[in-house]
Amino acid sequence: MPIPTLTVVDHPLVQHKLTLLRKKDTPTGRFREVMRELSTLMAYELTRDLPLESFSVETPMARFDAPILSGKKLCIVSIMRAGQGILDGFITLLPSARVGHVGLYREQETLTPVEYYFKVPEDIEERLVLLIDPMLATGRSAVAAVHRLKEAGAASIKLAVLVAAPEGLRTFHDSHPDVPVYAAAVDERLDEQGYILPGLGDAGDRLYGTR
Repeated sequence: MPIPTLTVVDHPLVQHKLTLLRKKDTPTGRFREVMRELSTLMAYELTRDLPLESFSVETPMARFDAPILSGKKLCIVSIMRAGQGILDGFITLLPSARVGHVGLYREQETLTPVEYYFKVPEDIEERLVLLIDPMLATGRSAVAAVHRLKEAGAASIKLAVLVAAPEGLRTFHDSHPDVPVYAAAVDERLDEQGYILPGLGDAGDRLYGTR
C-alpha cells in the first residue's frame, strides 16, 4: 500500500552517500562523517517549504526587496542514541534551531520501545519539529516519540530517516497519518530480529564503534 505522506529523497548525492553508509567496511570515523553530510542534505529537503518574506537589502549595486526566512521557529528532536549522528548535519544548516531529545531503547524480546529520557523546549507548540532517527524499522520508536511530542504540545512535526522498512512505514502511518515522513531509501523488509534488509546494520553501533 502506498504511503501518501512519504517523500523519498532520491537526489544522486543522497543515494551516493547512503551507499557509503551501507558498506560494512566503512570505518567508524568515515561513517560519522558521511552521516553528517547526508543529514545536511536531508535537512535541506525537509525545509524546502519554509515560509519566506521580503527584506530590503542594499547590494553593491542597488537596494531591492530580497527573500528571507520569515522567522518560523524550528526544533530538531533527536531519538537517541543513533539520532545524534544526524543532529550535527541538521544543526549545520539550521544553527538557530532549538534542540530536543527523546531517549528510547528497544526491549530485545518484544521490540517494544522503552523511554528513559525526554527533554524539549517549553514552547514546542510554537515550533515546527523535525524528528530525526537514522532507521525506521518496526516503526515503534518513532510512533512512541511522536506520541510524546504531541503530549508535550507539538502540533507540526516532520519525521526524517535515512532508511525505512515498509513494515515500519505502515505502522507509523497508521498511528500518525498527519506526520510526513522523509527517507533516503525504502528497503525490502525486516528480518526476524526486526532489522532492516539490506539496511546498513545497527546505526548506533556503527556510529560509536560498539559493534
